[in-house]
Amino acid sequence: MAEDVKKEDKEEKPDEYLDGWKRAKAELLNYKKDEARRFEAVLKFANESLLKELLAVLDSFDLAITSFEKDPKIQKGLFLIKSQLESILERNGLEKIKVEIGQPFNPEFHEAIVKIESNQPADTIIEEIEAGYILNGKVIRPARVKVSK
Repeated sequence: MAEDVKKEDKEEKPDEYLDGWKRAKAELLNYKKDEARRFEAVLKFANESLLKELLAVLDSFDLAITSFEKDPKIQKGLFLIKSQLESILERNGLEKIKVEIGQPFNPEFHEAIVKIESNQPADTIIEEIEAGYILNGKVIRPARVKVSK
């Protein structure tokens, strides 16, 4: 009888070890996949703070372009520099939130700065005050808008 128990142990132990090894291997593969996903997410948003700071530069370009309307050469030069900056930002995952006058206010993408009386339906965008931006699907600055009451 003792020999039967020892024989069963000898037959079951290798299978038990093999099953344990297979589980450990599967867990390691899952861990590697999870870490790869986390790393991709970190890379996607690693430059978020830099891009947020550059948004102020874009805003300044818009102001400069409008203030130099009388001098088309300066305005054209500023516009070209602004376009280059926008292209760089787009290649890095930044996109401008499209705002159309008359579209409904959406708090996911818009921030209401002012509510004013209007003949438009309530909560309709009347004017865009400051552009909003999305980085890789995440709103990093909502569009600031005037909304009807």
